[in-house]
Amino acid sequence: MFADAPPSEPPSHLVIANLIAAYAELVDAGDFVGLANLLADASFTSHSGERLDGRDAVDRLAQETLVIYDDGTPRTKHVTTNLIVEVDEAAGTADSRSCFTVFQALPDFPLQAVACGRYRDRFERRDSGWRFVARQVSTDLVGDVSRHLRRST
Repeated sequence: MFADAPPSEPPSHLVIANLIAAYAELVDAGDFVGLANLLADASFTSHSGERLDGRDAVDRLAQETLVIYDDGTPRTKHVTTNLIVEVDEAAGTADSRSCFTVFQALPDFPLQAVACGRYRDRFERRDSGWRFVARQVSTDLVGDVSRHLRRST
C-alpha cells in the first residue's frame, strides 16, 4: 500500500494569475471588503497618479468611486488579458503586466467597453503565500463611464 503523496503547491505563476483574476472578480461582484483584503498589503496607484496604501484606503476609494446598483454590483465585467508574469523564486518576488477591458451593461445602457488600459503589479511571497504589494493602473482608452464612476480616479 502506498502512502498518499503530500499535496504540492501550485506554481507561483498560477497563484499570481489567480490573484489578478480575483481582483476583477471582486470588483465585478461589488465585494469591496474582499477587494480591500486582497490589496491590504499593497500600494494602489490610479491612472491619475493618486497613490493609496492599505486596506482602508482601497475600500474608501472603491466606495467613493464606483456606482453600485440594486443588485449590489457595478454591473461590470473586467476582462484581463495579455498577462506576463515574471517570478524570482529565490527572492520571493514577482512582477506582472497585463491589459484590462471593462465592459458594462444596464437595462437602458447597451453592453459596451467603458475603459481599457494596463496593470503593472508587484507581488511578494509572505508566510501566508503570494500577496499584491503594488498595483499601478494606466487607463489608455475611456468610453462612457457616467454609469460606472462617481468620480475619476
